[in-house]
Order: sequence, then structure tokens, then C-alpha cells
Amino acid sequence: MKTILQIVLWIVCCGLAYMIYQSVNGPIEFKQVRKERFQSVIDKLKDIRDSQEAYKSVNGTYAGNFESLVKFVDTGSYTITQQRDSSFMRYDRVYQIELQVDTVVIDTLGFVKVKDSLFKNSDSYKTMMEVPYAQNAEKFELKADIIEKSGYKAPVFEAKVKKDVILYDQPKDLLAQENARNSVEEVNGDHLKVGSLVDVSTNGNWPPIYDRKNE
Repeated sequence: MKTILQIVLWIVCCGLAYMIYQSVNGPIEFKQVRKERFQSVIDKLKDIRDSQEAYKSVNGTYAGNFESLVKFVDTGSYTITQQRDSSFMRYDRVYQIELQVDTVVIDTLGFVKVKDSLFKNSDSYKTMMEVPYAQNAEKFELKADIIEKSGYKAPVFEAKVKKDVILYDQPKDLLAQENARNSVEEVNGDHLKVGSLVDVSTNGNWPPIYDRKNE
């Protein structure tokens, strides 16, 4: 009986030691996983934002789905222009003399493909809709709209994904804390997103630390 009790006590002690270890080390491991996965997701969101801004510069609005956005990046082009000051003489009927008129001339210098400008030799734009680390091949949710702000209509877009999708295999208690987070140094709320459907903004909801890493 004494031997059995000793074995049981050793098992209990080992179990308690493991629980203590997990209570201390669990949040540390969670933070490392979160940072790595968030960085990959944010890099994708930045690619989506860059592609959307290029799309708007050519079409005047944002793409409402990834099919249109990827097709644009694959086949679209920027127009390269040069602006220069100029002037010419024009007869003025009031003064009945020739007067100099100043103007601005915009010359078209050529064209450059969007995919070459944004993605160089990479074809990663073809998979920018896919969420990194997602368990079931989830994709970012992408929407575009026209809203009225300060008396004028402005195009907007938003791309987002739930933190639950990115951190699906992490401890539920730590994930619940993450979804309720409210700090200027972390990603607040239960989504990672870029853009907005209610404000004229192309900003992401992540802190600057995720931008400084790339820089």
C-alpha cells in the first residue's frame, strides 16, 4: 500500500507540476504563435490593400470580390504620365489683344503592368485571398461599397478574417481573452482587417509593430 501511495503521489505531483508549467508557459507560447500568424495574415492584408488601391486608381472604385481583383492585377496596367507647365497666346475679345494663357500639359510616357509594379516576379497575388494557417482553407471576407461622407460619395472596401480562424488550435481561454483585447499595442477586437465600410480609410487595425518588422 505504501508503494502504491507513493506512486499515486508522484503522479499527482507530476500532474500539478505540468499544470503549473502550462499556466506559466502557455501564455508565452500563445503569444509567440499569435505574433507569427498575425504577421503572415497582415502581410496578405497589405497585398490586398495595395491591389485595391491600384484597382481604384484605374477604375475609380474598389473591387467587390477577389475574382475581379486578381484578374485586374494579372492584366491591368498603370499609365505613366508627366506633368509640365506650358503657355500659349490667345486673342482676348474684350481687350482685343493677344494675351498669354498659362496651362499644364500632361504627357503619357507609357504603361507598366500592375503585377510587375506590386509583386515583381511573384505570383502571390493569385492566392492573396487565402488565410494563412487556416484549418479549412478559409478565405478573407472582401466587400466594397460607396458611402456618403461630408456631402460626397466615396468608394470604400474592407477585407477581414476572424481571429478564431487564425488561432483555431490555441487554448480556448487564451483565445477568448484575445478576442476581448483592448490595447493600443495589440490587435483589438475579434477580427484582423484592413479598410472600412463606414469610414473612408484604408488603414489596418493592427499596431505599428507589425509594420516595423517588415521595414
